[in-house]
Amino acid sequence: MKIAVVGAAGMVGSRVIDEAASRGHDLVAVFRRTRSADLPPGVIAVEGDADDPDRMAALFGGADAIVAATRPAPGYEDGVVTTTTALLDAAAAAGIRILVVGGAGPLRNPGDPDRLVVDSPEYVPEQWRSIAAASSTQLDVCRAHDADWVYLSPPAVLEPGHRSGTYRRGTTTLLADADGTSRISAEDLAVAVVDELENPRQEKHFTVGQQDA
Repeated sequence: MKIAVVGAAGMVGSRVIDEAASRGHDLVAVFRRTRSADLPPGVIAVEGDADDPDRMAALFGGADAIVAATRPAPGYEDGVVTTTTALLDAAAAAGIRILVVGGAGPLRNPGDPDRLVVDSPEYVPEQWRSIAAASSTQLDVCRAHDADWVYLSPPAVLEPGHRSGTYRRGTTTLLADADGTSRISAEDLAVAVVDELENPRQEKHFTVGQQDA
């Protein structure tokens, strides 16, 4: 499978590239500024602005799947609408399925299903609320678009760590342990991303979490 990864320099994008390359897939790594260092052998590095749908559509040509792993910088959360729309437009123009790695904000609170995670301070401290709200907006953009998309919401805590190769999968409710912990390593999130690309399921919005001990 040929996979184009947008946001290849980021925590998630870089690990998706490593995971997919380890499984023998062909990769196109899309960077805002071209770079090739630290990429697995055979990965093609290209330069492209995620906000430019024409450029993205040209880069996606010949791909079987797209992973959108972009993340707005602090203070630029409003840009998520422009970027997500451009990537969905490009995916639709190329006729390719796109997996958008978003945020936990639009998930439901496991202890209070009538409340979203973005409105749950126990999962989203005030300093993270802007980016969590942006992820809710991002999912709304996807839902309003006719591209072939799937949206992955990570758990509350996503950070570099150990690749166990296992995880739990859910749909639209945050996955949390009995003590309220909701997390996964970026490495295991990448495993879930590539699993979904290889064996797509029916859900348009899903989440994952660390495997129970």
